[in-house]
Amino acid sequence: MTTGRTTSPAPLTWNPLLLDQLRWHWTHQLRPRLEGLTDEEYHWEPVPGCWGVHPRGTSDAPVQAGTGAHTIDFAFPEPDPAPVTTIAWRLGHVVVGVLAERNAGHFGAPPTSYRDWEYAGTAAEALQQLDDGCATWTAGVAALGEAGLAEPCGPSEGPFAEEPMAALVLHVHRELLHHGAEVCLLRDLFRAGGPQRLL
Repeated sequence: MTTGRTTSPAPLTWNPLLLDQLRWHWTHQLRPRLEGLTDEEYHWEPVPGCWGVHPRGTSDAPVQAGTGAHTIDFAFPEPDPAPVTTIAWRLGHVVVGVLAERNAGHFGAPPTSYRDWEYAGTAAEALQQLDDGCATWTAGVAALGEAGLAEPCGPSEGPFAEEPMAALVLHVHRELLHHGAEVCLLRDLFRAGGPQRLL
């Protein structure tokens, strides 16, 4: 017997959906594609004049940021077009600009910046930094719950301070997806012939 009543759908919870977007991609696509990354691939320059991560004092980039034995290349203002970047540069950008600065601004990680970071000289070190940053980020997003996604980002996001945290989560995930795809493409090109075919 039916009563004519319709069942209301369960409330939509966005936090698990946003986390699953990143976790699924990380677990099934991006992180497996980074396994076995070699130092040669990490520093490979597919064309002359790439920006990368170099031993301190060996780069000719206008800005050489970092506090440790290695620095990352930059210029301000950025040239147009910007130089092609190596896997090392792209991972450095993701580790610091996408994850570490946001983890510091929102989830209690130590304050940092491109100028203050100790950049990885090896692929293994870079992947460890990436793993640590992603773990801190996903734990922080999970702890936001539903209500936290609606809260303003706050002053650490500068002109986007009044945007909801959900907008920042979507932005960070877009950055991880597209820069991760760039890194995977560079690995494919290296495996397909590297400098012999591209130069």
